[in-house]
Order: sequence, then structure tokens, then C-alpha cells
Amino acid sequence: MTTLTCIAVDDEPLALGLVCAFIEKTPFLQLVGRYSSAVEALQGLLSGPVDVIFLDIQMPDLTGLELARVLERSNRGALTTRIVFTTAFDQFAIDGFRVDALDYLLKPFNYEEFLRAATKARQYFELVQRVDTSPAILPSPAISPAEVLDDFLFLKVEYQLVRIAYNDILYIEGLKDYVKVYRQSDPDKPLLSLTSLKALEEKLPARYFMRVHRSYIVALDRISAVTRNSVQIGSVLIPVSDQYKDTFGQFISRWL
Repeated sequence: MTTLTCIAVDDEPLALGLVCAFIEKTPFLQLVGRYSSAVEALQGLLSGPVDVIFLDIQMPDLTGLELARVLERSNRGALTTRIVFTTAFDQFAIDGFRVDALDYLLKPFNYEEFLRAATKARQYFELVQRVDTSPAILPSPAISPAEVLDDFLFLKVEYQLVRIAYNDILYIEGLKDYVKVYRQSDPDKPLLSLTSLKALEEKLPARYFMRVHRSYIVALDRISAVTRNSVQIGSVLIPVSDQYKDTFGQFISRWL
């Protein structure tokens, strides 16, 4: 079983003590530090990264959100440290999502709620470890984690990693910093995730998916009809922009 190193950060002594007690109670968590301010935590992290930070948001001098942004820049996308926010104010939920927090615990929370967030963290790191150590990626470092998993990917949706099978995806729509994933299993309820269409395009295997527009990626085996300027998936007509017409034209040539 994966053991995760953790620190707790909270300027309220009782809240800090409770989180530390919950960490020490959880077999797969190892408490390696406790801090009463984000500034202290940042200094402590200089000695080495940890897996998970249970982090309060409202703190003097440096807030939890500001600390999360500092760590996000220092990680440079590596996601070596994941954050679970602990706060009494639910209006910070969307801000936590923007800094890629793994989960969000609203005070007062009990051990069951804490354990659910901790388990999500363990599952995340176990998934990353499986992808990183998979023999399938050794011959070709360019292969993405999505291709290693072969028939599904994990996408962050409302503080969860949701497993999405490739053959369930109809098409994906980009909306600035978000994407909507439309699925065959529930076409009227797309999954909303805080990521870019470009980032998702890099994860998806090209043999299954194609970007046809700045705002759309389509599942190739879900296309029911094509024209020079559009594709049809079910009753939805999706435009093909000039930028992607050459690649799309090669796809059409296989139909002819």
C-alpha cells in the first residue's frame, strides 16, 4: 500500500490538531510537519517536497490559495505535491479548483469525510505510479499516459478523478479554461473539467480522436457523416475550421 507524506497547515490550533490527529489515525498517511502559517509551511517545504498538504485557506500574511499558486509555479506542471484545502468558507471552492486542488474539505468535517479525501489522494498517486513504471512506456517516452492506459483516461471533475472510457466519448467542447466531455452513456449531461482543449488533445490517442476546430475534438468512430466543412455525431453538427482541414482531409480520404 502506498504511504503518502503529509503536512498540515492551519492558523487555528484546534483545527490544526484535529487534522494532524486524522492524519496519524490513517494507516497510509505519514505526518512529517505541522505549521500554523503558510509562510512557515513554505519554509519547511524548502527542505524537500511532500505528497499531500492539508491546507487552510484563510490565514494571515500568506493565504492557502497564495501558497498553492507558489507551489504550482515551482512544480512546473509536475504535480509532485497535491493539495487538499480545509476551510470554513465554501465560496473558495472554485478558487481551489483553479489551482488544481485534489479535494476540498468544508469545516467542520469528520473523519469519514477526511478519509474520503485521503483515499482520493492515495488513488491518485497509485495511478501516477502505475503510469510512470509501466513497461509499455519504456520503448517510447513520447507516449502519453492516456495511451498507456489504452482504453480510458482519468479526468478531474469536481474534485474527483473520473474514469472515462474512450469508446464512451462522443466529442469534447472547449470553453476557455474548461472542457465539456459529451458521452454516449449520458449525452445530456456532459462532464465539466477545468483543463484546456489543447492539454486534453495531447493526452488523447490520435488513433481515436481528432481536433477539427479550436473548440472541438471528436471521437472518430462516432462520426456518422462528413462534409467538406463539418462532421456529424448523432444529431450534432460540428464545424471543421480551416486550421484543421488538411488533417481532416486525410481522414476523409480514407472514407472515399
